[in-house]
Amino acid sequence: MEQRHLGRTGLRVSRIGLGTLTWGRDTAEHDAADLMKTFWEAGGTLVDTADVYGDGEAEYLLGRLIDGLVPRRDLVISTKAGSVPDPDRRFDGSRGHLLSALDASLSRLGTDYVDLWHVHAFDPDTPLEETLQALDLAVASGRARYAAVSNFCGWQLAKAATWQLASPGTRTRLAGTQLEYSLLQRGVEREVLPAALDLGIGLLPSSPLGRGVLTGKYRGDTTPSDSRGASEHLAPFVAPYLDDTASRIVDAVTTAADGLAVTPLQVALAWVRDRPGVAAPVVGARNAQQLTAALSVEALSLPDEICRALDDVSAPVHRYPDHDWSTL
Repeated sequence: MEQRHLGRTGLRVSRIGLGTLTWGRDTAEHDAADLMKTFWEAGGTLVDTADVYGDGEAEYLLGRLIDGLVPRRDLVISTKAGSVPDPDRRFDGSRGHLLSALDASLSRLGTDYVDLWHVHAFDPDTPLEETLQALDLAVASGRARYAAVSNFCGWQLAKAATWQLASPGTRTRLAGTQLEYSLLQRGVEREVLPAALDLGIGLLPSSPLGRGVLTGKYRGDTTPSDSRGASEHLAPFVAPYLDDTASRIVDAVTTAADGLAVTPLQVALAWVRDRPGVAAPVVGARNAQQLTAALSVEALSLPDEICRALDDVSAPVHRYPDHDWSTL
C-alpha cells in the first residue's frame, strides 16, 4: 500500500487507515485479529483508536494483538484523549486529564509510546494553550511521537496550529487532524481543509463511506439485518444520511461504479482518499471480508470526469464569508 507523509512532517502512514470504533463492543477478538492480519498483510500501517472506544476495550484488544500477531514496529498507532462520560462536560482538555488519559492508554495498549496522539475534541472550558501544552509534554517525554487534534472546526484548528508554530523547537507542530469527510459530508471543505492545507496539517477522514451509506446497502428503503443501521445503538448514527439528498448522491456513486465495473464502496473511498490534503481515510470494517473490499481500492484511481461528476452532485453550499466574497 502506498505510504503518505502526514502533513508537513516526516511521519508516513498507509493511505488507508484501520479504525477500531467497534472493537471490544461489536467486534470480538477473533474478528479483530482477522482484521489486523488482513490489514497488515496488505501493507497497512495506520491503526486508529481512542480511549473511549468500547470504554477502553478497543485499546485493550489492540494491545493484545500487538507483537503477538503483528510487530509493533510495523504499525503507526493513533489514539485520542479528551472525551469523557460526563453528561455535564463531554470534553475535558485539561492538562491533568489528558496526560493521565495518555498513561492509561499506554497501559491498555501495552506499549511505551503511541505514534500519533490526538486531542479528541475542543474543550471550551479549558484554555487552549493548556490543552496544547499536554501535547508538548507527551512528545517531549517520548510517550507520543507526533501530536494531532480531532473534531476542531476551522478557527479552532488554525488557532491551535498557529500557537504551536509560534515557538518552534519548544512546541510540537500539529501533524494531523481527524474529522468526518465523505461525499455525504463535505463540511470540512469550507474552512477546516483550507486551514489544514495552509498550515501543513494532514487530514485523516473518519466515516469516509458516509457511515456505510455510500456502499449502497441502504438503497430502496432497505436496512440489512447485519448493518449498523439495524443496530440499536448505531442506527441513530446512520439515520442522518438516509435522506433524499444522500439518496441522489448514492445513486450517482452507483452509476459511476457500474460504468467502471467496480463497487460503490471503491468509488466513494477512492474519491475521498485522493482529495487535496487527505493523508489517509480511516475505515471501520465489521470483518475481514469487508476490509478486503475496502483495501482493494488501492488499485483504483477515478477518471477526472467521474470525479467532476461526483463533485457536482455532492457539492456543499458555500456562502459568505466561507469563500471569496468578491464573487457574490
